[in-house]
Amino acid sequence: MKKPVAILLTVFLAVSLCGCGSGRAANEDNVAAVQNVVTAFGERLKEVSLLAPEEVLVESIQNKYADYVSEELLAQWLASPSEAPGRVVSSPWPELIEIEDVTELSLQSYQVTGAVIEFTSVEQGTEDAGARRPIEVTVEKIDDQWRITAFTFGDREGATVYHNDEYGFTFSLPDSWQGFSVVSASWQGQSVENGEIIANGPQVLLRHPDWSAQAIRQDIPIMIFTHQQWQLVQDGQMSVGAAPIGPKELARNAMYVFALPARYNFSFPAGYEEVEEILAGKPLVPDAAPTE
Repeated sequence: MKKPVAILLTVFLAVSLCGCGSGRAANEDNVAAVQNVVTAFGERLKEVSLLAPEEVLVESIQNKYADYVSEELLAQWLASPSEAPGRVVSSPWPELIEIEDVTELSLQSYQVTGAVIEFTSVEQGTEDAGARRPIEVTVEKIDDQWRITAFTFGDREGATVYHNDEYGFTFSLPDSWQGFSVVSASWQGQSVENGEIIANGPQVLLRHPDWSAQAIRQDIPIMIFTHQQWQLVQDGQMSVGAAPIGPKELARNAMYVFALPARYNFSFPAGYEEVEEILAGKPLVPDAAPTE
């Protein structure tokens, strides 16, 4: 009786080992497929200019990204095209995605961590890597096709960063702004009905290191409103500044709204084009829990 039992055990072990081998092979195939999708998507980033007119940008997102992302994520980017990844300025540009790790979340879902590598004409054609911007990507199998379902950027590594603990936000600047200064200012809000001052608040100016009284450069002004103050602006009850249009919201957290003054660059000082490019990259990130 022992011999048949031994044979059965041998067969069971062989089948089990074969199954494990198939599982490993399937997992390796999935990882390879996920990496291929993310890598191919990374090669399309430089072909989508976020500074293009909205109708052109929407068409570009549809044409370049549809084969790599889920219908839900594509619809989200088409509805808010400025939130999509892509090329913000002419240089540097996103050249590729470098994958660092692939983690299995389920048989049909993986998380990829890595970085978008940004190049300039200096790094192009060399082995030197340009700036790195960390990313987290979720890839899922949908209708037998691997598709990106979430794409999140982190801060550029080595970027010049301003962090405001009091109001709870971070603002990323290019390396050319190293040594920048911060100037405290304020804004006043007038009643649209009678012109009386009914509110005021802080304003932060980020100032380029080359700024001087003899050679004025464009500041980056950030107005800070409470939610109640901002609602007065949105309801047309309060005007801020001389421009007939109101400030533009950059971001918000649980306590404050951060906004760009209307016509902040009306005199077109030196560096205003660079500031426009910086702002187009959505560099202001609010903290989840600002200091009260």
